[in-house]
Amino acid sequence: MEHHYEKVEDILVHEGDDYAKFMGSVAPPIYQSSLFVRPTTANGIPEHPYAYTRASNPTVEAVEKKIAALEGAEAALCFSSGMAAITSAIMHFVEKDCHVITVKSIYGPARNFLCNYLPKKFGVKTSFLSCEEMEHIEDFITEDTRLIYLESPSSGVFRLQDLEYIATLAKEHGIGTVIDNTYATSLYQHPLEYGIDISVHTASKYLGGHSDLVAGAVISSKEICRQIQNNERVLYGACIDPHQAWLLQRGMRTMKLRLEQHAKNALIVAQYLKNHPYVKEVYYPGLKEGPQKHLIEKYLKGFNGLMSFVIDGDTDAAKKFLDSVTCFLNGCSWGGFESLAVSYTVGYSQESCDAMDCPMNLIRLHVGLENVDTLIADLEQALEKTRK
Repeated sequence: MEHHYEKVEDILVHEGDDYAKFMGSVAPPIYQSSLFVRPTTANGIPEHPYAYTRASNPTVEAVEKKIAALEGAEAALCFSSGMAAITSAIMHFVEKDCHVITVKSIYGPARNFLCNYLPKKFGVKTSFLSCEEMEHIEDFITEDTRLIYLESPSSGVFRLQDLEYIATLAKEHGIGTVIDNTYATSLYQHPLEYGIDISVHTASKYLGGHSDLVAGAVISSKEICRQIQNNERVLYGACIDPHQAWLLQRGMRTMKLRLEQHAKNALIVAQYLKNHPYVKEVYYPGLKEGPQKHLIEKYLKGFNGLMSFVIDGDTDAAKKFLDSVTCFLNGCSWGGFESLAVSYTVGYSQESCDAMDCPMNLIRLHVGLENVDTLIADLEQALEKTRK
């Protein structure tokens, strides 16, 4: 019989593991099957709810139960990628010629979907708001607004939005709300508790945690998940592969321990950068400072390894830094065990940076699980080379 757990550690280790159903297996089996045949009198197969893996699969359901429980939600759905989850959640709410409100500093592919794909295909208009404009979001709501799409903390500069205020306002106007909760993770922020309709994750990041899978998740009420399962996931075919789901569940079992170490290392790195004479600005919510301190304290229960900073120098200095780090690998993703350094707006025009609500020459770091002294030494030698 399947049990349900309340403590984070217990959810990560045991939630979704039906030991009786899975023949006592401590690790759920991988149902690597596209088809599940129906019971008949002749074949003796017991009753079951499965037909085709594009719609549902026992291995996938096991990890979906874990994800839902971790975020204190009724249900969750897994997808083949984070973008599959994001676009499915958006499409659940939008309609032809409607209006969407979002923040400027959202994930690049999500921005592209809202800025280019939806307008050309369906006439959907999107208002991209700055952090300051989000504080007066009611001024941008129109009779055609169907969705407010959030990302808190947001990409690049990790700015937060006031979830409770926005969710309350949205419900007053009959507007749907979706948040990309990948940065905070299900451990450290529960958006549905504040009235947000859907929380989405790029599960390739901290949920998986080992840079060996691509997956996404939608977390919401049972009814919304039922509708998305029967429409966007089935019709777009963006289902997760059972083996990927199994890898995702395996990664989640150590998620709390991993994130605690990422955050421990990252805070040391952020404080080092903040006090470095060659660094102009550091963006890391874990420093708990700045004008958004009250939002950080209200919404975030913990932190991770992702941050960004601006070198006190020009584009050449930023490029030299990126070319000089050795332990920090150059890669676009984050959330795995490894440390990464990547250009975020290095070499971008002021116009492009303004559109993203990010400063010029912004470098993004993911602080991994290496020895923190090794990481500091790597940053030090690379920063020194920016002055040579």
